[in-house]
Amino acid sequence: MDKPTDYRRTIELRPSWQTRALNALLRLTTRRQVAHESEVVSLRRDYEEIDSRYFKLASDVRRMPVDCGGVAAEWLTVPSSRDERVILYLHGGSFAFRFPNAHAGLVSRLCRHLGARALIPDYRLAPEEPFPAAPDDCHRVYRALLAQRMDPRSMVIAGDSAGGNLALVTIHRAKAAGEPLPACAVLLSPALDCTLTSPSMADYDGKDPMLHLRTLLVLRRCYVQSPQQYINPEVSPMFADFHGFPPLFLQAGNNELLRDEAVRAAEKAHAADVDVELELWPEVPHAFQIAQFLPEASLAIDHITRFVRRRTGWSDAGE
Repeated sequence: MDKPTDYRRTIELRPSWQTRALNALLRLTTRRQVAHESEVVSLRRDYEEIDSRYFKLASDVRRMPVDCGGVAAEWLTVPSSRDERVILYLHGGSFAFRFPNAHAGLVSRLCRHLGARALIPDYRLAPEEPFPAAPDDCHRVYRALLAQRMDPRSMVIAGDSAGGNLALVTIHRAKAAGEPLPACAVLLSPALDCTLTSPSMADYDGKDPMLHLRTLLVLRRCYVQSPQQYINPEVSPMFADFHGFPPLFLQAGNNELLRDEAVRAAEKAHAADVDVELELWPEVPHAFQIAQFLPEASLAIDHITRFVRRRTGWSDAGE
């Protein structure tokens, strides 16, 4: 039977006024570009202060710090969470930054929609801990979940930006090791190719309201010490063998720098007979799902929920 060709979908929506306003704000607030590796640690402190001040969680969200396979992490639950439903969420941040409250807010909404609990590893960050520290930590956490007899058929791995990279690398590593794979993966604006050669990198530099190619070049040097590693599948999972991967769901903005990394990954997955869906959203910023006040973010989470339920068999959260 022929493979379906409708795995790629452009969302036909007029950008909301909230999205247009956020893009304008981002263009003002992200003008500061990282020019040297030495600026990263200072910028991380600034980001974490912003995260602490401006991102708040609902009062019914519970966070429990844990050690998972020797890696610091936290379990996140909401009242509807079920122990047997697990989301392993790998946060974005260019392998160098963390936004604990912003990502916990996004993950709590996923948990609420799916009736799941989530584990968010605090993997080691560059430049202090370059590759392979982050993928080592993420794979260690995944193995720890398997060792705790978590059913991989009731596990979802997800991540945004660099976290989408780490999610796909974890799947690649688990497959190579002969380990059970999760039921599916959700990749939000994933950064999958360290060569930074996707056409959208040039086409949208200066148009993307959040990301700048010059900054990405500096952050790449922080994470990967040798250019010879750029095509290593554990650095750039775009170069992995996708055969045998679990179902993949990708979302990206149609005018962000990382757009074509999602497009290329979906094309490669489809060619490898992987169950894959790709959504391109009009004019939304990078990792827009985090901004819960955006109508597009709420709709995107509805789409994620539908995809995950179909691949896991999870019923409605309230059932």
